[in-house]
Amino acid sequence: MFGMDHDAALRATLRRHRAFAGFLLVVMAGLTLLAYALPPSQGADLLAAAAKAGLVGGLADWFAVTALFRHPLGLPIPHTAIIPAQKERLGRGLGRFVANQVFTEAELRRVLGGLDLSEILRGFLNDPAATRPAAQALARMLPRLLSTLEDGRARRLMSRLLPRMAGGPGAAAVVARALRALLASGRHQAVFDAAIAQLKTIMLGKEEQLKSAIAARVRDEGGALVGWMAGAYTARKILAVINAELDKVEPADSALRQGFEAWIEAEITRLETDPARAAALGRAIRSALQHPAVSHWLGDVWARLRDALAQDAANPNGRSVALLEAAFANAGTLLAEDAAARDHLNQGLQSILIALLPTAQARIENFIGEVVSSWNTAEITDKIELRVGRDLQFVRVNGTLVGFVAGGVLYLALQAMFGRVVH
Repeated sequence: MFGMDHDAALRATLRRHRAFAGFLLVVMAGLTLLAYALPPSQGADLLAAAAKAGLVGGLADWFAVTALFRHPLGLPIPHTAIIPAQKERLGRGLGRFVANQVFTEAELRRVLGGLDLSEILRGFLNDPAATRPAAQALARMLPRLLSTLEDGRARRLMSRLLPRMAGGPGAAAVVARALRALLASGRHQAVFDAAIAQLKTIMLGKEEQLKSAIAARVRDEGGALVGWMAGAYTARKILAVINAELDKVEPADSALRQGFEAWIEAEITRLETDPARAAALGRAIRSALQHPAVSHWLGDVWARLRDALAQDAANPNGRSVALLEAAFANAGTLLAEDAAARDHLNQGLQSILIALLPTAQARIENFIGEVVSSWNTAEITDKIELRVGRDLQFVRVNGTLVGFVAGGVLYLALQAMFGRVVH
């Protein structure tokens, strides 16, 4: 198999046509000798003129065809062995031709116009057997992507951008929408309940300390006698009132709970309508995010999240792969159901490919030129000759036959015009 000549058939065909073209040259030479061996006559002169013209035409075409691939007779005649000598220039020329005449914008638009790129993409996205390897490959890239974010410049950039983005003009609108969604779902009541429960737990755990603090305050304000007589009593009464008020808040129709809702509604309205309030919220967010303690906490959260993502991404059946597969499937469903999305995607992909065309043309031109330049000179010359040599041998045959006919016609024309022809 390794020693097999895959061009054996082409090589045999070239040998046959080359032998036939050479045979015609021998025939022309023989006819020339025969014409001069015959007794002088007009017929012998006509044969000599035609045979000599055919011989010259055949030799000229043999020289031209041979000069394309090698030096005729091995002689270093200038401007011969054209393909071996000009291989690099021919490669660059071929590259320019393919890049500028084949991969043109008009041709690309014609081809893309016949393709429904969104349908091709939809078929891929709706094929779990195809999207799962893609999702796993993307998941495996996550650790490397996350590691790039660990670069000092990236972290410094994020530390500058995050406060600006989170505390920008749109922060108030985002907070207002979040609070409205919280009210609409009733979850603010759960938040309120959690806050009250936490406050009661703290009060219960710190009751003795609070009593001591209140009694000490009474002594400081009323003197030692008043503190001895009423300090402990006053502390117990104050704590009892606070606990009673907290118990009143627990029912859903309590006034404090209703006041809490009204306060939230008012704050949302102010955030949506008062630029000064929105700006104040943005400044507060930026100040909080720029605080060293918050920055340290965010860094710790990011490190934990990064480690968890990296660990999950290494699992072929992890959540990262599942999320990516679900995203692919959702995108495929969107393309299947939304004609407008398909049109936008087709137009977007075509615009991207058209925009990339100049760069692609330059790369194609360089690629073809480099590939041709890297080929073995003798091998590429042999390959080209095997594929076009048959037609070039017909050029030799035609040159020989046309020369023979032209020589005879020219002899007859001159004979008719002048009555004689000088050999």
